[in-house]
Amino acid sequence: MQLIQVTDKRTQKLFHRVPHLIYRGDPNWACPLETMVENIFTPARNPSFKNGEAARWVLTEASGRPVGRIGAFYNRDKAFVFDQPTGGCGFFECINNQAAADLLFSAARDWLKERGMEAMDGPVNFGENYMNWGLLVDGFMPQGFGMPYNPPYYLKLFENFGFQLYFKQFSYHLDTTLPELPERFWKVAEWVAKKPQFSFRHFSWAEKDKFVDDFAYVYDNAWKFHENYKPLDKDDLRDFLVSSKLMIEEKFIWYAYHENEPIAVFVMIPDVNQILRKLNGKLNFWNILKLMYLKKRNYMTRTRSIIIGISPKYQRSGIDAAIFWHLRPVMYSKPWFKEMELSWAGDFNPKIIALYESVGGKHMKTHYTMRYLFDRTREFHRAPIIQPR
Repeated sequence: MQLIQVTDKRTQKLFHRVPHLIYRGDPNWACPLETMVENIFTPARNPSFKNGEAARWVLTEASGRPVGRIGAFYNRDKAFVFDQPTGGCGFFECINNQAAADLLFSAARDWLKERGMEAMDGPVNFGENYMNWGLLVDGFMPQGFGMPYNPPYYLKLFENFGFQLYFKQFSYHLDTTLPELPERFWKVAEWVAKKPQFSFRHFSWAEKDKFVDDFAYVYDNAWKFHENYKPLDKDDLRDFLVSSKLMIEEKFIWYAYHENEPIAVFVMIPDVNQILRKLNGKLNFWNILKLMYLKKRNYMTRTRSIIIGISPKYQRSGIDAAIFWHLRPVMYSKPWFKEMELSWAGDFNPKIIALYESVGGKHMKTHYTMRYLFDRTREFHRAPIIQPR
């Protein structure tokens, strides 16, 4: 087998060809848009390159047939918040062959080691964690947009190389066609929503910059007590908004304020994977027309909540219920959406797990974030639990 670094159009095509070979005939797989993947590895398109690097490889057989791929990357702003400098590997795809997987993992490890890293997480994203993050280990069904899908045998490939479980990620499904949530829930939600000191607004493109600032303010307040906290890069958020503009619904994104101070945010998007299955990874002129047509025909019937953040001071105030109270009439006006995925809740965050269960979410999928320590004698530690405040 031959390991080839992706450096030109020919090797880029090989990189994108690998998943088509792995998932041939699998109805659960939705091919990601190649342009979105390319943007992640393009410095002018990905803000993570401001203080980081990335590389990627394709593994081929002697015949030239690609059998695996991987990317490696690090961001100095995030790598040094851990006990050891930690980079990442992702976009991993491979045939069920440990020797092939080991070649790919070794390439990522060696590249990161040369750049001062002492560990790598995988499979993860070169950017924020609400996209392309985690190894699917349970719930092999169609995934929501941005949630990774992979064959079951990938877990053994990671474990056999030496990766260990760093944390679990749980996704919950809420069937919006079932009877209402308990009346008591909505009474509390309405009571909080109508308190004069609180106000609620949905996102609008006309005030995009304000909402980006408010999002970052809430995010930083919600996560600053976590052991490995690093402030959100606003450019990452702007990049996500621009790249996702075709799928964003303004009234699926809600903000809560206390006397005009942003205190909570909820972000949900339609599950565009339902359409991507018909586009084969290409966003050419005809596929753009197809996407627009299917969206207009209400082809998407699922949504995925990608972020809910609440400032610690207000986490027991009922603000989360009040956001759902404002979202409820929006969902009534769009009855073709029948299922909501609440993703993803880390096992280190019991508060968000309790919230998802309290609104009737059913645990349906589990992903793992794995970590590999380069020093094999070093003691391994799981991600610390977020302590209540």
